[in-house]
Amino acid sequence: MKRSILALFALACASLAHAQAWPSKPIRYIVIFAPGGTTDILARLIAPKMSEALGQPVVVENRPGAAGALGAEMIAKAAPDGYTIGSGTISSHAINVTLYSKLPYDPIKDFAPITMLATLPNMLVVHPSLGVNTVQELIAFLKANPNKHSFGSAGNGTSQHMSGELFKTMTGVQMQHIPYKGSGPMIPDLLAGTISMSFENITTAYPPAKSGKLRALAVTSSRRSFMAPEVPTMSEAGLPGYDISSWQALFAPAGTPKDIVARLYAEVAKALTAPDVAKRIQDLGLDAGGMPPEELAALIRSDIPRLGKIVRDSGAKVD
Repeated sequence: MKRSILALFALACASLAHAQAWPSKPIRYIVIFAPGGTTDILARLIAPKMSEALGQPVVVENRPGAAGALGAEMIAKAAPDGYTIGSGTISSHAINVTLYSKLPYDPIKDFAPITMLATLPNMLVVHPSLGVNTVQELIAFLKANPNKHSFGSAGNGTSQHMSGELFKTMTGVQMQHIPYKGSGPMIPDLLAGTISMSFENITTAYPPAKSGKLRALAVTSSRRSFMAPEVPTMSEAGLPGYDISSWQALFAPAGTPKDIVARLYAEVAKALTAPDVAKRIQDLGLDAGGMPPEELAALIRSDIPRLGKIVRDSGAKVD
């Protein structure tokens, strides 16, 4: 009995020593999309707070491509020592499973969820040159001009892509999908009229819509956004049951020690409630996250089949 107690005490001391020793060097934060989009904005908002709390630099590194799959693979295959963390989104951890025939990681088995950073709706925005002011006008326009117009997204399998595919499925319109390596490089083409529309994150879609450079027709969530209360939901605009909301989360590789994951969760959750961060998140039109790792894991398990149906119904597939 005495030996068992001593063994448990030694184990507890070792765990405490491990937690106190970490981190002893810079932490790498992989962003799975290009600079300029919501995923990148959140990382650069949170990283300085983490650096301050942990006493080590948290270095943001963009690794875009394949709707986040390239960066997600890097996170999954990194050493599970707490020195590599990274972003994960509704695309990389829920949609890609069905969309890609060969995904180089398992979104459930290969990651240790840390916390949700934020959730947000997408916004259907069109270039003013289309001359449409409502969702119904857009549908009529596209049906009169099949396959003559395109919508851009942050990449194959992103929530923007799936928002467009759901729109096509529910309305019967025909238009081309143009995937980019993130919202950052997509927005300039949208503003220039090179692509006609996008179902873009409200964070990056609403500012140019508010200034008149784009026209906002609807948000993709089941309720209106506090950021743009004047913009109707897709359901209100005539597509009942339409509902896709994007989410942004933080992960470590599977096998990362639980005490390190717990520390990361605590510090990130605290950072999300810091007054300056909370204000910035609200200004971006996001709902702040902070859910525990177990809740994030449960969300992913429920989103994979729900979103998989949208992918299958659309016929979208990437090899």
